[in-house]
Amino acid sequence: MTNSTKTMQEIKRGPITVALIIGAFVAILNETLLNIALSDLIHYFHVTPTTVQWLTTAYLLVIGILMPVTALLTGWFTTRQMFLGAMSLFLLGTVICGFAPSFSFLLLGRIIQAAGSGLILPVLMNTILFIYPPEKRGGAMGLIGLVLMFAPALGPTLSGLIIASLSWRWLFYLVIPLAIFSILFAARFLTNVSEVTRPKVEVPSIILSTLGFGGLVYGMGSGAEGGWLSLVFMAIGVVSLVLFVWRQLVVSNPILDFRAFKYPMYTLATIILILVMVTLFATMILLPLYLQRALLLSSFAAGVVLLPGGLINGLLSPVMGKLFDKFGPRWLVTPGLLIMSVVIWLFSRLTVSESMLYIIILYAALLIGMSMVMMPVSTTGLNQLPKHMYPHGTAIMNTLQQVAGGIGTAVFIGIMVSGQQAYLNHSANPEAPSQVLQGLVAGMSRAFFIALAVGVVSLVLSLFLKRTFAPKEEQSEG
Repeated sequence: MTNSTKTMQEIKRGPITVALIIGAFVAILNETLLNIALSDLIHYFHVTPTTVQWLTTAYLLVIGILMPVTALLTGWFTTRQMFLGAMSLFLLGTVICGFAPSFSFLLLGRIIQAAGSGLILPVLMNTILFIYPPEKRGGAMGLIGLVLMFAPALGPTLSGLIIASLSWRWLFYLVIPLAIFSILFAARFLTNVSEVTRPKVEVPSIILSTLGFGGLVYGMGSGAEGGWLSLVFMAIGVVSLVLFVWRQLVVSNPILDFRAFKYPMYTLATIILILVMVTLFATMILLPLYLQRALLLSSFAAGVVLLPGGLINGLLSPVMGKLFDKFGPRWLVTPGLLIMSVVIWLFSRLTVSESMLYIIILYAALLIGMSMVMMPVSTTGLNQLPKHMYPHGTAIMNTLQQVAGGIGTAVFIGIMVSGQQAYLNHSANPEAPSQVLQGLVAGMSRAFFIALAVGVVSLVLSLFLKRTFAPKEEQSEG
């Protein structure tokens, strides 16, 4: 115990945290950079919208498959090996994308990028849990929140600027030096903080996990365009997931240890995060559609409208982390969810003639509430786990959030479309442009109202959150 404590005291937290955050920022920024370029890629490679969408679907598919096995990989590789390997994969994928001579090569590069970026966030969160004591984790997790929100907020606006003056390839060219810098910085300053235990590789669990999460993500990503094939993949995914969970409970070396759920604050925090992610993804998919199709803004203008909220959220995340360390979760999370619920209710009342300033204010308020919720809830749940459960706890949280986001996107798009159709069915002139527009807003209002119901459930659950830590003897286990 003394040697372990001495080693932890000798670790320089600052450089390690900076090295990890730089890598995470580069990877997450890249995810949103490509979204606005999809229409350019359709024309450049002469592919259909359905085909180009695979650049997003395949990316999510790879991350969905990788997330559950990160706990196993953390047991087999050191912190440096995991991070430098992940960033090297990401760099390789970025180079392939930047110089891709065909769409197939571009898709291959995106898959390799996803393999790298899917490992970076779990490494980041696990390392923070290892090097910071529970009473100081809020501030460190707040820095992660800054990256998680600042990078996606900057992505669409930066992408719009680059595409307006340069070709889409520069979206990758400009990322290459950032990725190289991240690798060099991490090679110099990143040290190993986790223990390599080399757990037994449970092959059936990996197969079930791949079929389960892969089938679910693919089925939801294909959506209505996939037809019956989407339903088949989703059915395979659900059945495989049920078998996967069952197997994790009966084998001695699970790749995802669901015993993390015996800790009540971890379970409560995970449920709240799932509900919040469903609500967040609903907003993230519906609001840009409203800006572009109802208010008729360009992609770049829509990105500019959403930028202030993302920047405010990123800047507030470290502040909220410090406040969490001082006051605990309840005084942040419950007010934050209340703010989010009020904003989503206001979103459900949008019309076809709202001002851009009003949307900017609402979205900024939503993300202020989000900054009070995400990292405080995550930290509250993970703080109760013993040290040997950290990789499993973060892997479960990240995986379920990923699945919740995918489900939220598919479900709320479906609600919006059905709401629009219901409006048009009762319209005297359903093909009139004004009626189509009104139908779109009516469908979005219905979707936001359902999102509000989900938000209210998470608000009620937040009343039961409290600050907890793992017992001292459990913190030192593993």
